[in-house]
This record gives sequence, C-alpha cells and structure tokens, in this order.
Amino acid sequence: MKHLLACLIATLICTTPLHADTPAKQLFGAKQQGSAQAPEPHGSYAKGCVAGAIELPETGPTWQAMRLSRNRNWAHPEAVDFVQDLSRFAARQPGWNGLYVGDMSQPRGGPMLSGHRSHQTGLDVDIWMRPAQRLDLTKSQRESLSSISMRRAKGAYVNENWTPEHHAILRAAAKDRRVTRIFVFPGAKVQMCNDEKGNRRWLRKIRPWWGHHYHFHVRLACPRGATGCIAQDPPPRGDGCEEAETWVRDIVDPPKPDPNAPKATPKPRREYVLTDLPTQCAAVLKSD
Repeated sequence: MKHLLACLIATLICTTPLHADTPAKQLFGAKQQGSAQAPEPHGSYAKGCVAGAIELPETGPTWQAMRLSRNRNWAHPEAVDFVQDLSRFAARQPGWNGLYVGDMSQPRGGPMLSGHRSHQTGLDVDIWMRPAQRLDLTKSQRESLSSISMRRAKGAYVNENWTPEHHAILRAAAKDRRVTRIFVFPGAKVQMCNDEKGNRRWLRKIRPWWGHHYHFHVRLACPRGATGCIAQDPPPRGDGCEEAETWVRDIVDPPKPDPNAPKATPKPRREYVLTDLPTQCAAVLKSD
C-alpha cells in the first residue's frame, strides 16, 4: 500500500502528455526517490523544490517517521541531521524515548499532493507533540496512531497534556543554530514565556500560528552556500511574548467585525505549475 497514491499518479503522468497547466504537485508527488544531484534547496519554503534530498530512515534509535504512506520523510541533509540530533535530546527527557516525526518533504520537495503549502525545499519538519514512548510501531500502527492536542480554549492556553519536557524540547530546537523559527499555537508560546527563567533569547524563534497544537513545525534557515534558497525574513527583535499575548487576547475576546467594512470575496487559490517554480526545479524533476 505504501506510496499507492503517488504510484497511481506516476502512471497517469507517464501515459498522458504533459501540458503547461499540469499541476506541479502531480509531477513532484509522483517521484519516489530524491534526485541524483548535490543537495540544494531552490526557491522559497512555499514555492520551490529540493535537489539531492535524503530519506530520514523510517526507524532509528531515538525516532520513528510517521504516516509512511505519504512518503514525506525526505529532506535536505541538514534537516535530517537536525531531527536525529533533537531526537537524541528528547530521548533523555522523562517519559520520552525520542520523537515521532511527521511531514518533512516529498523526495524532491515541491508542492504536495495534499496538505501543506510549505515544506517544499526540504527545510521544514513537523514533530509530534505526543511523547514517543514506543519506537517499535509497525507501519500500519504508524498510519492509525494519532498525536495528542496540547491546546485548551481554542488555543489560548495549554491543557493538561503539556509538560516541562515539551518546553525543554522546544527550547533545545530553538537554540539550534540551524533553526530560523518554530511554529506553535499561541497558548504554548505564552506558557513558555511565563515558565522560562533563564536566557530568553531563544523565545524569539518560537512563533504563534494557527493550528500547531498536535505538532510543532520547525523551519531551518537556508544552508550556507545555498544561493538558490530564498530565506524568510528574520523574526522581529525581542522575545515575541507580548505579540503572543495579543494573539491570546484576540482568541479569548475576538475583535468585533466592522459592519461597514466591504465584504471580501476570497479568490480561489491557483495550483502552481512547473513554470511557477524556480527554473532549477525542472532539472530536479528530470534527474535520475
């Protein structure tokens, strides 16, 4: 059953002439292996691809990759190294034997068949909030097991599942020089701001964002020398705690809409085609 959807799409692509309007997600979703190129991210986190991605082994001494049917445990080598390093730290925390790792990237990055708009350059990693107590889960168990939510009151606060170990693991991730930001739900950021008694500089990288209560999303900076990688603007200066408190206030007491404001009509999101992506992505697709 592994990669069944991707295999079906690969068959469709191979038997149907490609046109300029073929969605890029079909092209990248059909690839089962990384490209035979030097590792290099191209473009931005939400509009790019990755050459020479490597696979995070499905199981390691301190981690397991989850939802293997998606074939999204591929990334730039720096991201794979980061996951392994953080998992070793996590394994030293009470109640944790390591990490459950969610989506990284497809074998060649690019737009995904479903889900994320980001995760396209091999530099994004989703890590489950659920403590990895068992590291002998079968492939079928990794499809059915779910993470656990940490939020209460729509994300304004953490719930009883939140522990000091979550704080410690997120702090270790944020202190890693390779990491540029980490997305968590607003209540978690405020809780970490309240609990941190030491150096607070790392809190700058912890960014409040919707969702992210079943997992936290780590984003690595562009690797040194990766000239085709488009970096995200650095987080604002400071620890960001005041901003997170604003998010929480808006959740608890949502601002009232302006009755005189014109109604916005959302535009349908256009699917990227290959020509929307950096020119190097065509070579990434063609590489053996």
